[in-house]
Amino acid sequence: MLAGHSEDAQVRFRAARDLADMRGFAFLSAATVAERPLQEVLARVEAMRAPDGWPDPVIASGVLGGANEPTLRLSDLVEHAETLSVQDNRFKSAEQMRLWRNPRVRAVRNLIAALGGDRPVVEIGPVEARQHRRWWQSRIADEGQSSQTANKDFHYISGMLARFYEDIDHADPPRPYMGVSIRDRHAKVQRKDEVPVAYITDRWFAPGAFDGLNDEARDILLIALETGCRQSEIHDLPASAFQLDADVPHLCVRNEAAHDPDARREIKNRHSERDVPLVGVALAAAQRHPAGFPRYRNKRSYSAIVNKYLKTHDLVPEGVTVGGLRHTWESRLKAAGLHTDDRGELMGHSVKALRGREHYGDEMDLERRQALAASIAFTVPDHLA
Repeated sequence: MLAGHSEDAQVRFRAARDLADMRGFAFLSAATVAERPLQEVLARVEAMRAPDGWPDPVIASGVLGGANEPTLRLSDLVEHAETLSVQDNRFKSAEQMRLWRNPRVRAVRNLIAALGGDRPVVEIGPVEARQHRRWWQSRIADEGQSSQTANKDFHYISGMLARFYEDIDHADPPRPYMGVSIRDRHAKVQRKDEVPVAYITDRWFAPGAFDGLNDEARDILLIALETGCRQSEIHDLPASAFQLDADVPHLCVRNEAAHDPDARREIKNRHSERDVPLVGVALAAAQRHPAGFPRYRNKRSYSAIVNKYLKTHDLVPEGVTVGGLRHTWESRLKAAGLHTDDRGELMGHSVKALRGREHYGDEMDLERRQALAASIAFTVPDHLA
C-alpha cells in the first residue's frame, strides 16, 4: 500500500501487480478489465475495498488496472539495464564495464534507427523486432555487414527487455525477439589459426627475436605459450594471483572483488576459474614479473601491439594472431595423448559440456596439472631462462 503512493512509476506499477495478485487476480490493463465477463468485473470492484469497507484508490489501481506501465524509453534502456545488473557485474573492472556497455548502446542505437526514432520500451513488440531484423538484412546486403553482429544486437536487446519485464514482475512478459535472427549461409566460419610449433622453436626462441618488444609484452606471450591461458587471464591478474613461492608455482585465475573498479576483474565464465601451473619459459617469465603486468592490466592494447610486432618481424604466418597460441597449446596436449577431459580442465572448459553428461569426482589437483603441463613443455633457451 505504501509503495502504491511512491513517486517512482515502476514502484507503483509493481505494487499494483502485487495488490492484484494478493486478491486473487491477474493484473490487467483497465481496457482489458472492461472486456472481462461482468461477474469478474464486479468481483474486482468488490476486491478494491480497504479493511474499513471503503474503496481504496491504490488497491483499485491493481485490481481494476489503473496503474500505467512504466514509460521507460529505449534511449534510457541501457542505463536502466546496468542498474538492474549490478549483482551480475560486481566483479567487472571499469574496462570490462565499458566492454559490457558499448555493444548494448550500439544495439539500442541501431534499433532506434531501424524504427525511425525513440520509443517507449513497452511498445517494442514482434512487429518492431522484425522491423529491426529487416533493417539489418538491408545493411548486410548493401554494406557487407556481418550477420553475427546483427544477431548480437538482437541478443542484447532481448536480454535488456527480459530484465526490464522481470523488474516490474510482469506475469507474462513479452518476448518480441523470440525466433528473430539472421542466418547467412554464405558467411565464412571464423576461427583462430594455430601458431605453428616450428615458428615458436625456430623463430620465437631465436636470440634477439623479441628485442624490439617491451619486457612485459614478451613475457605475457611466453606465459601464454606454456599455459594455454587467454591473454587477459594473464595481463589482468593482480599481484596476489602470482603464487611463485608455492610448492607448485602457479597463477590463480579468479574473479576479483574490490571497491575500486580498476582493481576488480571478472573471468570469462565459472569454468575458467582454475589454478594454472607455471612451467618452462612461463615460469621464468613470471619470475621476472612477480607483481604481474601493470602496463597492460585492465587495458585492451596488448593484442594490437603484439600482433603488429609478430607480423612485422615475420614471427607468424599470414593471418595468424597471438590468439592462436591457446589453440596451439591444446593441439600439443592432444598430440601428447591427453584425454579430452584433461585438456578441458587444464584450459578452463566445461567438462560437463565436453562429455555431454554430468561431471563427477574431484577436480584435477595442482600437482597433476603441473605434471601434464611439464610433459609438453619446451626446453627453455638460455637467453629466456
